[in-house]
Amino acid sequence: MNARTRSRRVALATAVVIAGGAAALGLPALATAAGPPTLPLTGGTFDWGVKQSFRSYVTGPAAGTITTADGASANANGTFHFTGGTGSYDTATHAVTVGFHGSVEFVSAPHGFDIKLADLKVTTAGTTGTLTADVTAAGSTADDVAFAALDLSAVRPGSGADGAMTFGGIPAKLTAAGAQAFNGMYQEGTALDPADLAVTATAPTTPPTTPPTTPPTTAPTTPPTTPVTTPPTTPATTPPTTAAPEAPATVVDGNLDWGVKESFRSYVTGPVAAGKVELTDGATGTAAGYRFPKGTGSYTADGKVLNAAFSGGVRFLGHLQQGAYALDLKLSDLKVATKGATGTLTADVSSKDLNTGKVTDYDDLAIAALSKVAPVSDGKVVTISAAGAALTADGAKVFSGFYQAGAALDPVTVAVSLAEDAGLPSPPAGTSGGGSAGSGGSGTSGGSTGGDAATIGGTGGGTLAATGAGLPSGTLLGAAGALVLAGAAVTVTAARRRS
Repeated sequence: MNARTRSRRVALATAVVIAGGAAALGLPALATAAGPPTLPLTGGTFDWGVKQSFRSYVTGPAAGTITTADGASANANGTFHFTGGTGSYDTATHAVTVGFHGSVEFVSAPHGFDIKLADLKVTTAGTTGTLTADVTAAGSTADDVAFAALDLSAVRPGSGADGAMTFGGIPAKLTAAGAQAFNGMYQEGTALDPADLAVTATAPTTPPTTPPTTPPTTAPTTPPTTPVTTPPTTPATTPPTTAAPEAPATVVDGNLDWGVKESFRSYVTGPVAAGKVELTDGATGTAAGYRFPKGTGSYTADGKVLNAAFSGGVRFLGHLQQGAYALDLKLSDLKVATKGATGTLTADVSSKDLNTGKVTDYDDLAIAALSKVAPVSDGKVVTISAAGAALTADGAKVFSGFYQAGAALDPVTVAVSLAEDAGLPSPPAGTSGGGSAGSGGSGTSGGSTGGDAATIGGTGGGTLAATGAGLPSGTLLGAAGALVLAGAAVTVTAARRRS
């Protein structure tokens, strides 16, 4: 085998193992036979956009700048290109470690933040991996913050220039350490932007002296030939009795208790957006968010099918600019439809794009997919307590892309009465922060930076980190850090795109 052929085999083996999956399990012997226990990796590149909506915010409403340095550059599509990747591949454990040159800095004087990410590293073990970075905010640095978990199970290698192995679209999620480092403004498991990676394995210059292990010659055991016994095909002689379908009961009153998203509420009324929440048509503020009253519709106990519509509306206003609010989102005519343990929450929506100012109206838009729906009925009142709610793809549009489909929303509680004399329960308990009609808000958040599990941010939760669109000023720098890595989260995009 000549050196060129051996180099190609090393590259292939390394690529497959890094990518994971069934193919990776088939080539460890090849990698071991082709070279020493550790192979050097060189010429690595890493293209990373952080988060598109965050970049738009920095250069838009925040009137800020984004600067690359130290070997990083900006791609034509707005992402960032990190170069000079070097590291190693362990043929025994199949672990990969690659570090990259370059930094990217996000600065906004009007909103008072300066955040820099540098020294990015990717490490993998089998079909999982981690992205780390040094994070600097307000002059203090937290080194090697592990904020993204990478999933390589479905990634397959490709080929790039000069024999590089490329890995595109690696899914990334926020880790517990990342959530802790950025004050919990994003929960562990929050989806981040996918990542691309490119590396080149360097073949050893001295050919190996030990030949590859001889593969086993024993043929696989012959499977049993006895066919499976054919099940009886004779149908039952007596058909089951079909019960008459149950008529749905009429909903005579009801309440929907929902806060949309607590961090979004706090952001709107906090010092960054400096906005307010308006409630209309009978909607009221509660400790857990908002109550939408006067429910109408129907409920069928068989199948636990609920279809209910509610009065009231909520309007979020923020970022007052020249007499008009740049953020303007209104939800009204909310409806809940459930069957069994799942359901949908819909609303009429009016949404203003933060960047263009265009207002778009939607009728009966499916905003949230409901889960863990467990209706409980006493014959007069049906309650659904704290059903899970996840943002739909259509719902993500009304937030200008600041949240991705699947993002967790506040839990949904519904109570409807089936009898005129039935009383409805009080609103659920919760943390205040929804705001009442016309309410403003204020808050502070100081905090410390630096350390292995540094908390870059303060104790307050009201920042645009939650929306992906705005950043705090002054003492809210911590929230900005959260937005960069958690909402702006660590999107690892890498590979062969150069500006």
